[in-house]
Parts: sequence; C-alpha cells; structure tokens
Amino acid sequence: MQHVASLADLRLDRPAFVTIGAFDGVHRGHQALIGAMARQAHAAGQAAVVITFYPHPSVFLRGRRPSFYLSTPEAKAEYLADLGVDALVTHTFDAAFAAITAGAYVDQLRQSARLRELWCGPDFALGHNREGNVAYLQAAGARLGFQVNVQTPVLIDGEIISSTRIRQCLRDGAVEEAARALGRPFRVSGEVVAGAQRGRTIGIPTANLAVSEEHALPATGVYVGRVHGAAPEPVSAVANIGFRPTFNSAEPRLTLEAHLLDFSGDLYGRRLSLAFQARLRPEMKFPGVEALVAQIQSDIAAARHVLAQTPNL
Repeated sequence: MQHVASLADLRLDRPAFVTIGAFDGVHRGHQALIGAMARQAHAAGQAAVVITFYPHPSVFLRGRRPSFYLSTPEAKAEYLADLGVDALVTHTFDAAFAAITAGAYVDQLRQSARLRELWCGPDFALGHNREGNVAYLQAAGARLGFQVNVQTPVLIDGEIISSTRIRQCLRDGAVEEAARALGRPFRVSGEVVAGAQRGRTIGIPTANLAVSEEHALPATGVYVGRVHGAAPEPVSAVANIGFRPTFNSAEPRLTLEAHLLDFSGDLYGRRLSLAFQARLRPEMKFPGVEALVAQIQSDIAAARHVLAQTPNL
C-alpha cells in the first residue's frame, strides 16, 4: 500500500474511489465502508484511496487530550492495508488544512486522485466549517463528473458504532464491548522499560509497557490479554493498569504492566502489543504483599480459564 503525506504526493496509475475520515481505531463501521469501497473500486478497475489525518481534527481544534487515540497512525495504516486499500494519505491537520474550502479540496481530489467516486456516511462533510456536506458534494459530483456513494452506518444493539462510543467503553473498562465494536480486541503497543522490579521480587515478573499518554487505555484494573511480539505466537498474560496502591508510592503514576504466562526471557527494549480480552476486577489496595500475591495467583487462574474459551487473537 502506498502511504503518503499529501494528495500532491499520490502516484496513481488509474482513477480512484476515495473515502475521507479520521478512522480512529478502524472499527467495524469503518471496515464496512472502506472494505466495500475497495471491493467496488477493484471490480471497476479503479484504485481504492483512503484520506485520513494526524493529529485528529478534534484534537487540533479542541486541544490535546490524554488517552484519546484508539490507534497509532502506524497501526491504522496496517488495518487499512488489510482491507485492500491501495493508497493512504495521512494529512497533517493544522490551521492551513482546516482553512481549505470544500470547493478547493474537491478540486485537489479531482486533480491528484482523478476522483470517480467519493464514499462517505450520511453526516459526512469536508472543507472549512464543514461546508462540503453530502448535498453539496452530490451537486458538485453531478456538475464535475464524480459520484457520491452514501453508506448506511453499522449498528450494534440499535446504536451507531463510533470511535467516541468505543472510548467510553474503555473508560468503563468494558473491553469486551469495545472489541465487539472494533471487530477485534483493543490493542496498545509500547516499549518494555525498567520498572521498580517488585514483580520479580515476589516471583511474578512483569513487563512494563511505555505507552504514549495520547493513546487510550482501559480503566484501571486487572485484565486478561495476549501479548504480541514476545514470541512467534501470542503469549497469554494478566495485565494491570493502575497506580500500584499497595506499595504507597510517594509519586504514584499510571502504569501498564503485564505478567506473561508460561514465558521467560529478557524483553527490555522490545516493542510489545497487548490485546485486551476481558476485565477481571478493579484495581485494589491490599494489606500487604502476601495478600497481593495470593490475589495475583487467583487472577492468573481466572485468566487461564477466560483464555481457554477465547480465540488466540
């Protein structure tokens, strides 16, 4: 898949079907839209092009937000390539880009992508102040020779799947509900860094993942998951997100640490990805290390039971 930073950098050998959006997380709604567009584009002998943004438009317009992104730009690109996308444009969303008029951007699409079809949802709009809504684009298409293909949103339990809804699921610790909307377990990636090494001293070593503070995390608590990148196959794990209240740190900070089951090896400096399968319990403070170890052993047993019943994703 070709991945460029602007429409001007696109190099296509045929006209394109295009869809535009933030596509954070590339959830099931995004997958339905983009997958259908790619299939139809290829059936017509055309290219399938996705245009997205970084930073997210709402982050630029409303200010930086910790724990916001459902996917990194790199992970998003991987998900889109898997859907059959031929080219991805990741625009830098800044003041200059936000000021582009709908008409000027449509002209760019026609010139750089040789636009044949624009695929979108019913509430889509582009250009300064969202002036290029569906009605505007349909009229422009009739005049300039491209079609607008409006797709029906995907629903779960009668509600539209959205990145906003998935972020709320994560804030609630509802990783299984987030996975339903994403079509896969929610994942975060980070480099393994040195921690306080308390886990090693109690016989339960953990890998501490340094995750960007811009990336969303589930609520504090203990989770069942699978770690990718430690071995050729995913490794089952019990993960803790929290502030380690049992140890009464003078400067508590949020950490993500994972105990990899039936695994030994040096992981420092490795980049691992953790896929969340289920939440076992909230974070708790214990009266001492003995009680903590007993609970962790109980968590490990519970995790093995959950993982035995779930696909190896």
